[in-house]
Amino acid sequence: MRYILFFVFLLAGNQTRVYSQQVLSGMITNEKKQPLAGSHIHAGTFFATTAVDGRYVINGIPQGNIPVTIEYLGYKTLDTIIAIQNDKVLDISLQPDVSQLSEVVLKKTVSEKNASTQELKANVLENYSSESLGNALKEISGISSLKTGSTIVKPIINGLHSSRVLIINNNVRLEDQQWGTEHAPNMDVNTAGKISVIKGASGLQYGGDAIGGTVIVEPAHIPVKDTIFGKTIINGATNGRGGSVSSSLSKGYENGWNWNLQGTFKYFGDFEAPDYVLSNTGSREKNFSGNVGYKGENQGYSFFYSYFNADIGILRSSHISGMSDLIRAINSGQPQIIRDFTYDINAPRQELQHHLGKINYYTFFSDASKLSLQYSFQFNNRKEFDLRRGDDRNKAAVDLDLMTHSFNADFETNSSEKAKYKAGISAAYQNNAANTGDTQVRALIPNYNKFDVGAYAVASYQTNENLVLEAGLRYDFSHIDAKKYYLKSRWTERGYDRDFSDIIIGEEGQQWYTNPVFTYHNFSGSLGAKYQLNDKLTWFSNIGIASRNPNPAELFSDGLHHATGQIELGDLRLKREVALKMSTALHYAGDGFAFEINPYFNTISDFKILIPTTIILSNRGPFPVWEYRQVDARMLGIDLTADYDFAKNLNWHSTAAFVYGEDVTNDRPLIDMPPLNLNNTISFKKENWNHLVLGIKNETVFTQHRYPNNDFYVDVTDSGEPVSTLVKISRPPKGYSLLHFNSEMSFDVLKKSKMTIGFNIQNLLNTNYRDYLNRTRYYADELGRNFRIQVKLNY
Repeated sequence: MRYILFFVFLLAGNQTRVYSQQVLSGMITNEKKQPLAGSHIHAGTFFATTAVDGRYVINGIPQGNIPVTIEYLGYKTLDTIIAIQNDKVLDISLQPDVSQLSEVVLKKTVSEKNASTQELKANVLENYSSESLGNALKEISGISSLKTGSTIVKPIINGLHSSRVLIINNNVRLEDQQWGTEHAPNMDVNTAGKISVIKGASGLQYGGDAIGGTVIVEPAHIPVKDTIFGKTIINGATNGRGGSVSSSLSKGYENGWNWNLQGTFKYFGDFEAPDYVLSNTGSREKNFSGNVGYKGENQGYSFFYSYFNADIGILRSSHISGMSDLIRAINSGQPQIIRDFTYDINAPRQELQHHLGKINYYTFFSDASKLSLQYSFQFNNRKEFDLRRGDDRNKAAVDLDLMTHSFNADFETNSSEKAKYKAGISAAYQNNAANTGDTQVRALIPNYNKFDVGAYAVASYQTNENLVLEAGLRYDFSHIDAKKYYLKSRWTERGYDRDFSDIIIGEEGQQWYTNPVFTYHNFSGSLGAKYQLNDKLTWFSNIGIASRNPNPAELFSDGLHHATGQIELGDLRLKREVALKMSTALHYAGDGFAFEINPYFNTISDFKILIPTTIILSNRGPFPVWEYRQVDARMLGIDLTADYDFAKNLNWHSTAAFVYGEDVTNDRPLIDMPPLNLNNTISFKKENWNHLVLGIKNETVFTQHRYPNNDFYVDVTDSGEPVSTLVKISRPPKGYSLLHFNSEMSFDVLKKSKMTIGFNIQNLLNTNYRDYLNRTRYYADELGRNFRIQVKLNY
């Protein structure tokens, strides 16, 4: 490896002599020649943002024909090719684009419009091509990850996750059994051209239950002109001894038609901690997506389809056969089962398939009014395989089919240059089928039908040059009709015989057959303001209220959840939770220095938590029991981001996040709150050295000292006598500090193609550590050192 890297960097040094470096500068304005501060200018692989006077400067551009893209929300994107021979001045006047007015209201970059929204661009997402959406989102301050092992990763926004975080994939709300803590989003990060994160309940057009926030995944933009472009990304990694290949191709036409094809393949074997193999943690993915669309002057439409397929191994040591072995595993520091490395994936494991299709149509009634209509269909199949014997060893223990149909209608208009409005309605039908006939196991989640109807209205008004006000309101109706079997013993134990005797519709042996039906009416709202204090300092403020109904898992869970290796018990008495969040932010952007400070306060009534209560010995072995409870909660937190240019080629980037979670009902800390974390990156960039980038990152996660004590005693047989033993299931592991290294260089390989070679090392010092937010922390350490090489070809 060292000789390959030496050759690459030696080659880079030789190639830098063939380029003559030029300067591209200019001014970006609107149709009235007013400067557009914050416009994005992409010139080849170079990037700049306009200052408050609309001006920009890009240094180090090589001679030749350079593709240039200029973007500003609410205006038509300009795509062109310019010839660079000497220093060049390029002044551009952008034209309004009514098709993007909704984004001006609800989805803006943090430096431009709304403090609650932050973005990840394509160049950052490409670094996570072989990883997951949850890993990529950790680049944003205030976002952590809830993990099950090394490959199942869910985003946590300001301490909240799962059903409290909406994921919008290509304008479709993702429905993929997202209630599970170990159910990672069923989507390929390689389909994204840009990802935006709205923290809190500001994204009302997407749903009123986004108590944590909304993740918006958008495809890459295809310009209306005759063009074809694509990219291929190849990753190889030592930890897991595998890699991935992702490729996409896009075609645009001057007549408005366009299409895109994308595919990804990932293949990894067992991952490894510093001292041992994490047996049965391999993974596979085979993903595909395609789009055909038309963009006309007055109307347009598109057809999109994506397919996600994953096979994920679950750490073998998390499923143990004996009570004493389980307690020993939780209380000790070593996995009970360590085997030689293999690419085989055996039980316990997950097998996932997700289909998403949509049809979208829009039309303009005038230069200031637009109507959009969309129908989408999703089908999600989740299989979870347990350790079974005999003829059942290859049968899934959980087999769920989730089908979702949804319809959206959105209307947006401008009554003036200062006022913008958007309103819409949505409707969805969802059917969940638990295929117990195939599994021969009682269903964890029952069969149910669910109906949702919602309506929203949002507005934005600019009172003067410095102040912008925003407001929104949403109503949601939800109705769920389920059919479920309960063991009579569990029914009585939970007290349902007193409270829900009227929903029993049948009897079968030792089980009651029931028909739970619930209806909910929810209101959500948001108020926000942005004030430009001066040309460098901006203040933001937002207050939002959101309501979330109990999800099917929280209501109906009643058995072993095989992916987590724990028994989960829901509660039919659970109520909807209502959150009130207040946040403010101060953003500064000056010459060579920028920072943002974002404190927030969130109070949630009837907050649902999942806590461990005991251990039960079943016919499959002993498993910890986790129960859903409801408490009033309070969260205070702060997110920090800073950038500083020490010199022209040397940059420091830092993020920090802290959240204080309190169970107000029981006067104790909330479970699963992210501890204080700091990330600091020092980067060196030299554009005329083949765009050389060198970086070293320190990731520090402190010990979580605020946690609820849910430890409990169980009787374990020792020499024929029961011995009361304490199960230490609550105490978080110690904090940790990791070092990561990254580097990359770019080369022109053909007339219009560029190759970028990257090399990075994760966990450079091979540190042993465990993460409080990893469900398998009881059984094994996190991943050890990982060498990774990435080759990107843009064409």
